[in-house]
Amino acid sequence: MLVTPLCLMLTCLQVSPDRSQFFRYDSVSLTCEDPLSATGWKVKRRTLSRGVTSCSPGWGATSSGSNCTIGNTYPKDSGVYWCESEGGERSNEVNITITDRTVILESPAMPVSEGAAVVLYCKAQTNHSQLKYNFFKDGRIIRSNCSGEMTILRASQSDEGLYTCSASGLGESEGSWLTVLAPLPASSSAPAHSLLCHLIVGIPYLLSTILLGLIYRDRKRAARIVAEKRENHDVIMRLV
Repeated sequence: MLVTPLCLMLTCLQVSPDRSQFFRYDSVSLTCEDPLSATGWKVKRRTLSRGVTSCSPGWGATSSGSNCTIGNTYPKDSGVYWCESEGGERSNEVNITITDRTVILESPAMPVSEGAAVVLYCKAQTNHSQLKYNFFKDGRIIRSNCSGEMTILRASQSDEGLYTCSASGLGESEGSWLTVLAPLPASSSAPAHSLLCHLIVGIPYLLSTILLGLIYRDRKRAARIVAEKRENHDVIMRLV
């Protein structure tokens, strides 16, 4: 894939290979990635056959709690996968489909950022020459070629939807939803940046003003005390 999935949360579930559809017997690696803590996270899933379960020898092998590998996938492994901490915090969810169909659509497992390049592949289970591939979005054909590859140069909100593909004589793939995330508006960061600039520039002047005010106050107080002492001294001298 040309696109790197955009991870919005601190801890993310990464899928390797980066796609949401797999043939029966394919291998899938799932990793919980947290830049602050490499431990304390476990891969979990929810399937129709077994409900919610943690990565275990029953369906996956793990070298550590944050990694899980499914050596041979089966349709019963289709479901929703995520990472969960000991405290119950959860990462993003990824839908994974294992199919017995002869064609799959390779698309990013996680949302992509707006403006990113996205490549979709229509892949047959066995090698065939001179196949014609069709790509569909929301049930409508959008591309036909012999390469089995479709590129979205700059993803936008209009590209979001349900994608499938087909190969001549081999049938159609399962559907995969492509999510496109809009970037944060530039205006949202502008006020904070402007405020920071004003603070950086203004604070030294404010501190200088306060310091000068304190110095002036102390000098005025000192001058008043000196004047009072002189006045008292003069009164004493007149009395003498």
